[in-house]
Amino acid sequence: MMDENSAMIEQILREFENEDGKNDDVNEWQTVSYSKRNRKPSKPLPSGGFSDLYNGGVSSDVFSSIQKHSEDRRRRAAEAAAAAKAEAAVSSAVSNGVKVDDEDDSDTGGVEENGAVEIKKVKPKKPRKPKVTVAEAASKIEVGDLTAFLIDITSSYETQQDIQLMRFADYFGRAFASVSAAQFPWLRLFKESTVSKLVDIPLSNVPEDVYKTSVDWLNRRSLDVLVSFVLWSLYSIQADLASHQGATKGSKKVPQPALSKSLVAIFVVLSMALRRKPDVLISLAPKLREDPKYQGQDKLPITVWMIAQATQEI
Repeated sequence: MMDENSAMIEQILREFENEDGKNDDVNEWQTVSYSKRNRKPSKPLPSGGFSDLYNGGVSSDVFSSIQKHSEDRRRRAAEAAAAAKAEAAVSSAVSNGVKVDDEDDSDTGGVEENGAVEIKKVKPKKPRKPKVTVAEAASKIEVGDLTAFLIDITSSYETQQDIQLMRFADYFGRAFASVSAAQFPWLRLFKESTVSKLVDIPLSNVPEDVYKTSVDWLNRRSLDVLVSFVLWSLYSIQADLASHQGATKGSKKVPQPALSKSLVAIFVVLSMALRRKPDVLISLAPKLREDPKYQGQDKLPITVWMIAQATQEI
């Protein structure tokens, strides 16, 4: 039994060796590939490759929409900031007293630029000065104040009567400073008035007590000083006359009056001096007759007015 089994085993081994020699090719490693079932064909890439993602390829619409959305968001943010700034500017202008009309920027003086509103400052109009007549200004002169002023300048400039007279003219200059040239057109008045009316220009508006205090003080001034004072006053009047004539002829260079004070005051103090000291005019007669600057038809109304003042009795 043992021998039969051993023989069978040897036979099987010999058969196995024979088969092994025949199947050497079969025992070598081989690559096995499996075909995929229901394989779908892949979509070809765009002809431009990845560059098409940035240069107008398949995905360019995606990036452009994102960029447009971002720009819209920045624009809305800028508009909101500009609107807030404009509202703050308008509120500040209103709080500072600037008139603002919400419906029309042109009424507010606002200029819109890049979404911002600039508020123009409105200059307040200067209030018009009230028109003051010669009579109104003269009525405000107080004799007590004038008396105290004359006492002060007499003691302060005791040996300088010329300065006293200049300060006297300054006092009336301040009193009539608010009277404009339109309220005292002396040149027209002199031409249109008769000799009898010339006497009252402009002294008739000065209060009586102020007039008497003034002429009493002038009476104590020396004749020589009064002559110089009258010439100075006359020069101021003629300078104003030259300015009128220059304006009529259209001259660019017009002589300016010697005084910045109201010309009404010059006529007032000159009238007082001539009435109280008519001898002053007599002393000036040769100079007025010989000096060309005091001659001429245009100077005649002034000369007539001076003679009318000197002939009045105090």
